[in-house]
Amino acid sequence: MQPVKTTTWLATSMMVLFGLVPAAAEAQSPGQTRPQVQAPAPAQPQPQAQPQPPSPAQPQMQPQPSSKSQAAVSGSAPTAARAANATDYQIGPEDVLDVAVWNNPAISRTTPVRPDGMISLPLLNDVQAAGLTPMQLRDDIAKKLTEYLPNPEVSVIVREVNHFKVSVLGEVKKPGRYDFKGQASVLDAIALAGGLSDFAARSKILVLRNEGNGTKRIPVNYNKIVSSSAEQDDVQLKPGDIVLVP
Repeated sequence: MQPVKTTTWLATSMMVLFGLVPAAAEAQSPGQTRPQVQAPAPAQPQPQAQPQPPSPAQPQMQPQPSSKSQAAVSGSAPTAARAANATDYQIGPEDVLDVAVWNNPAISRTTPVRPDGMISLPLLNDVQAAGLTPMQLRDDIAKKLTEYLPNPEVSVIVREVNHFKVSVLGEVKKPGRYDFKGQASVLDAIALAGGLSDFAARSKILVLRNEGNGTKRIPVNYNKIVSSSAEQDDVQLKPGDIVLVP
């Protein structure tokens, strides 16, 4: 019987050697069972999210103008009126003007208005400026330049206002000649001269205005002007006027 056991052992060894019997089977004891390996469950498909219909756009509330903004809009009319009145300014002697001709720097220049009211420009020589508004002078220069340039673009800017000079003489604290940068009245001139003296004849003030054919005498009653109901009696001055306080 010994040779049978030896033969069986050799056969088993050969089977293990050539992989016919797993080595784990040899190492497993007769009383043990091989654990069963569970196959992984197939993955369940995930439900896809359904696209949601777009929500209707909510109407946006438009901001309502406040009372302050409405007041600003309503207040723009006087400002526009003042801007329109600014175009009525008349150029006078000793004013300084910027005359620019587009794309022609040789003609463009800053020039003063001479005492005779003329300005000097290349090609045009003397051009009347005093008594005209900047827009009128611009159109006049452009018209004259059409003889030398096609469609000239001209601009006229008043750089300095020097012609509005008024003399205040007589019973004022600081008699002299004063410059104004804009419209002025008799009260403005007296205030700039320091006010009336204690001996001034307030009801007999005169404005002497040089006109073409002579001197015009305009009576002014200071007491009537300063009264609350007669402010319209304040005389508006012109360049060259003389306010005489006896």
